[in-house]
Amino acid sequence: MKRTQLLLLFIVFFLQANFLMGQKITGTVFDKETKKPLEEVSILLANSTKGLVTNNKGQFTINNLVANKLTLHISYTGYESIDTTITLTDKFNFEFFLEAAKEELEEVIIISSSRTNSRIEDLPTKVEVLGSEEVREENGIKPGNIASLLGDIAGIQIQQTSAATGNADMRIQGLQGKYTQILRDGMPLFGGYAGSFSILQIPPLDLQQIELVKGASSTLYGGGAIAGMLNLISKKPKLGKPEKSLTLNYSSLNEANINSFFTARNKEMGYTLYAGATQQKEMDVDKDGFSDVPSVKSVFVHPRFFIYGKDNSTLTLGYTLNYENRNGGDMQVLAGNSNTTHQYFNQNKTLRNTADAVWEKKFEDGGQLTAKANYSIMNRDIITNVFGMQGQQSSWYSEIAYSKKLEAHNIVGGINFNGEKFSKILPDSSALPNEAFTTLGAFIQDDWKLSPMLTLQSGIRLDHNDKYGNFLLPRLSLMYKVNNKITMRMGGGAGYKTPSLFSAEIDERDYHYIYGYAGKINSEKSVGANFDINYKTKLADWELTMNQTVFYNKIDNPIELFRSYSFSNYSTPLYYFNNAVGNINSKGLESYFQAMRAPFEIYAGYVYTDANRSYSIINQHLPLIAKHKFATVFGYEFSKEFKAGIESSYTGKQYLDNGTSTNPYLMAAVMLRYTIGKASFVLNCENLFDERQNKNGSIVRPPFTNPSFPEIWAPLDGRVINLSMHLKW
Repeated sequence: MKRTQLLLLFIVFFLQANFLMGQKITGTVFDKETKKPLEEVSILLANSTKGLVTNNKGQFTINNLVANKLTLHISYTGYESIDTTITLTDKFNFEFFLEAAKEELEEVIIISSSRTNSRIEDLPTKVEVLGSEEVREENGIKPGNIASLLGDIAGIQIQQTSAATGNADMRIQGLQGKYTQILRDGMPLFGGYAGSFSILQIPPLDLQQIELVKGASSTLYGGGAIAGMLNLISKKPKLGKPEKSLTLNYSSLNEANINSFFTARNKEMGYTLYAGATQQKEMDVDKDGFSDVPSVKSVFVHPRFFIYGKDNSTLTLGYTLNYENRNGGDMQVLAGNSNTTHQYFNQNKTLRNTADAVWEKKFEDGGQLTAKANYSIMNRDIITNVFGMQGQQSSWYSEIAYSKKLEAHNIVGGINFNGEKFSKILPDSSALPNEAFTTLGAFIQDDWKLSPMLTLQSGIRLDHNDKYGNFLLPRLSLMYKVNNKITMRMGGGAGYKTPSLFSAEIDERDYHYIYGYAGKINSEKSVGANFDINYKTKLADWELTMNQTVFYNKIDNPIELFRSYSFSNYSTPLYYFNNAVGNINSKGLESYFQAMRAPFEIYAGYVYTDANRSYSIINQHLPLIAKHKFATVFGYEFSKEFKAGIESSYTGKQYLDNGTSTNPYLMAAVMLRYTIGKASFVLNCENLFDERQNKNGSIVRPPFTNPSFPEIWAPLDGRVINLSMHLKW
């Protein structure tokens, strides 16, 4: 009898196991409040590496079940995770409801730079994001521009290029700023004639987040994205959440800022409006009679209007007005008291008008069609004591793209047409030629989810430039999620950069002697690769993150500025651009560690950069690139009202153009923020130790009526204290 019972139990177990084997369950995940399905929710089986994500209807399927009881871990950024155990009886279809996180998370999880509006953790390409919290803090520290904020990112070096006008170049992974594509809401923001004023003319209050891709990004965004791509994402109105805010700031360098932002929305329409102004008085920090900080007067206005259709479409219309007057030089001349011994000044006036439009249409099958275009006209007047010129640059960009999310694929493709035209406005005394070009491009990219842990991204672009020919730009990236703590990414691609008449290193007085290109000139072409491994875990209520990145970039046919002299006049230089015989390469690594647990925030990072130019006989090191950089951040929130932070950075020695090296230096900053009611106050001190290049002597070289300047490798403005008030209602 016992044998019979055992046999029956075995048969029942065998039949049940075979019944479950090959069975499947389905489920749908919803937002608990809105009851809308949630896309790309992570579903992980307990005690297993098997996982999947929901589709665009919030649905998922689990096949080949071997047990009648399953424990699922369901998680989605911005929502409370749940662990649930389900028993399979006669039910094989389940519904789950996720509740929004109690603390409002930053809206940085959706990355528009991917063109697929994907979450940051689902992208095979590493994207670094400065979210709304970082942007808000920067608005209290440096309301005038985002240069300081970008300089805090590992692998980015903000390098001042002019003592007179304060121009700044943004260098990524050791490569000059001209190799980085700067976008505003996915469209190019500046052209070549803007020089190195770009990041100095963008205020933070108008931004929702900043997205950065380091390394070759030309497959999606075309020429110029050799070192990387920076996408500035504007704020959008939120339904039922109108906002009004005002920022007032004043610093010890006599800089005053007033910035305002307004937004509101109903079901049919919405708007955002930013308006701000900056006034900076010229400052002679080292008392040598010449300005170390230029005078700046600027106005920035950026309204946007949103029209929401009932067919899931959105039309966005925007306009940008930016005026800036930047002037530096001999302090006596700037005060209006020039004479035969006091003559030098350098003034740049820029006026930029930009109109843009974006139309987006979302389809029920998960597809999205986007059409966008912008047109910009920038006038720049250069006035110095020896030379002056006026020029106008018009630039335009248009694009149509379609993306669709399938069960295993996330595909995007499109075509775009863009161009630039630079014209001198006569009369002037410049030999600089006029210049114009157009580019027609087509691209396609697919994120292929080979398994829940493995995603392959492949893309290709074909560009045709009417002056420099065709460019085929492939890209390949691979993301492997080892488990829910470790993610690895590896990728690489090709890029190019068409020649430009303007370079950040050229003094405006030398525009008088630029004769254009020396004969036939070719575009610069590049290849680049990145690998990173990220580890994220929780330990005793601490959120710990460790990241290690390795990078490599190589640029062939680098374009350099060469100097020669006329046979009839050896005192007058002739400048022209030509391809150097050799290449530029940069390689290195970035490491950082971050630990967060309320009320603490701790960060430590290190960047090693080895950047070289093979064609230089005197010095093969790329100038003004620090080989070693360290950075630390410590933040403590005493209460919801009171927060303090300390930052420090170490910049190692840099090589100058002639091969000599500079001294390393240490920087530190302290910030206190106090909130009372609808107002928050920030007291901030930058460059606490007053590190300055001009502490070792004046950086102005005779003759003082028309001086020259050495390369700038350290700050000139010294210790700066500012107090700001931000009012939001």
